[in-house]
Amino acid sequence: MADSELAASDNLAILIDALDHHETDDLAQRALAIRMAEFARSNADALFRTCSEAHFTGSALVVEEGTSRFILLFHTKLQKWLQPGGHVDGNANLAASALREAQEETGIEGLRVVQPAFDLDIHEVRPPNEPPHLHLDIRFVVLAPKGSVPVGNHESRELRWVTADELQEFDVDESVRRLVRQGLILLENIGA
Repeated sequence: MADSELAASDNLAILIDALDHHETDDLAQRALAIRMAEFARSNADALFRTCSEAHFTGSALVVEEGTSRFILLFHTKLQKWLQPGGHVDGNANLAASALREAQEETGIEGLRVVQPAFDLDIHEVRPPNEPPHLHLDIRFVVLAPKGSVPVGNHESRELRWVTADELQEFDVDESVRRLVRQGLILLENIGA
């Protein structure tokens, strides 16, 4: 993506339009896009953590170019294995948010985000000292240069390159499994 396509924007209409035009043959994913768009239309603060019922997040399946290895991190606060991602903090450009989160959480330079979003997920989180709430997660494939070495930050206790065959060794939920499955299929289909 060009840098101009990764510019931050607080215009919620950008996100709503992307959700309204989310292309998928999967009926469950279509229903999630509709539900997310309706939530965004009904909540002007949907891009902010202050929207306590739910808010948007951006995630990245970080895949090493030329391989099918991807990064999992053990999230310090949530105490589980996840993909890089997090709060959008007012940015309606979810691709830019997913890329920013991937850069911050892996420390890898030269990451490139693949558009459009390929997976949507709504899940409940229960962080310590916060009430349970929903994350409306928009997910992108992010390509890492071959040979990249991830360096974590305070948000993760551990980062690992993992293959699809090794995923069974990790205690991850179905949404992470779907993310990996669908993301690797996407990369295969576009020849990346």
